[in-house]
Amino acid sequence: MSETSWRPWLPEAIAVLMVLVVGVTEAVLLSAVAGSLAFGLTQVPQVLVVAGAVGLCRRAPGAALAGVWGLGLLHVMTGAPIMLTEFALTAVFFGGARWGRPPTVLTSALSVPLAVVVAYVLSGSSTAGLLLGGSPLGGILRQDPALLLVLSLIALLVVAAPWPAGLVMRFLVRARNSRAAMLVAEDVAAGARRETEHAREVADLRDQQTRLARDVHDVVGHSLAVILAQAESGQYLDDDAKLKKTLQTIATSARSSLQDVRQVLSSTRESTVDDGDTGELDELIAGVRDSGHEIIATDRGTGCELSPQSRAVAYRVLQEMLTNAIKHGRRDRPITAERHWPSAHQPGDADVLRIEVTNMTETFGRGQAGTGRGVDGMRRRLASIGGHLDVRRRAEPAGTSFRVTAVVPVRGGAR
Repeated sequence: MSETSWRPWLPEAIAVLMVLVVGVTEAVLLSAVAGSLAFGLTQVPQVLVVAGAVGLCRRAPGAALAGVWGLGLLHVMTGAPIMLTEFALTAVFFGGARWGRPPTVLTSALSVPLAVVVAYVLSGSSTAGLLLGGSPLGGILRQDPALLLVLSLIALLVVAAPWPAGLVMRFLVRARNSRAAMLVAEDVAAGARRETEHAREVADLRDQQTRLARDVHDVVGHSLAVILAQAESGQYLDDDAKLKKTLQTIATSARSSLQDVRQVLSSTRESTVDDGDTGELDELIAGVRDSGHEIIATDRGTGCELSPQSRAVAYRVLQEMLTNAIKHGRRDRPITAERHWPSAHQPGDADVLRIEVTNMTETFGRGQAGTGRGVDGMRRRLASIGGHLDVRRRAEPAGTSFRVTAVVPVRGGAR
């Protein structure tokens, strides 16, 4: 047997050994007083029961308590004298209250007074009675029942004291375990909160990266589309004045694009929400018109003030709409841009701005089909403030027309 296997049983082994030594010594002493070795040998089974009960009081308090009851029954039925060694059974009462299950705790509480009653009834046949029978103190005890009762009450206190002590320790250990479990739960909760905060920070960083990529895509894509259209139209200009004007427009578009990119990077570092300072919608239309594309702009209804978030989203969405129209549309057909402002006469449009951009194309372009990154970016922007995007195509004799409609809430905010 390894050292680690028997070490937990060391306290019980020491207690059992002490009970056996004291019990055998007491049995030998009783044999000498009674003048009969056989009388002393009859006490050995009692010593063994006491030693076994003491040894099991922690590991199996119910079995130890059953041994106590069996020993009490032996005393009642046979009249066997009570040994001083049996005071070690107080450890069983302590173990029942400290480690026993609820039925064992209750049984051990009832066993304490019952043990004292048995001891009082059999006090004449106890070891003390045998040792003091011929002494003056023994005579006093036989003649003074009150003194015997007082001594019995003192014995009751001595026997009963371990039981409440075990119960107190039981509750103290339970409270300590509950406290430890609460601390562990708090640590787990704190760890979960830290993980949640970390996940939120990672999500915020990814959201910022996505927003930055989307903004840069919109700004650079629109500016390059306008610059490319202007550069292509410049190839067919023979007039130096018109060519210079076109080059000047290209330079202005490039400068504006660079400024917009710087603004996007600055707003991303400082805030996670667009501040709405992204220019005016009319400037976008004018820029497309300056690039040489024919664009028909129409406003329906009376314009109103948009919230900063709605104004920023409307600007970026219209920018992407016009970019797609320039990239995929036919240069010989005009681009149509309509803005339908909120109207009290139209209940469904009372609090939204509808922006519609239509262009003609000869092929089914990816960006116009509603599956490109730009279209996905527009949908995400509009969804962030409670709006939505609708992309439709229709076959016509002159080609395929694409109509992109953005519904922008007037008072939209981040959700």
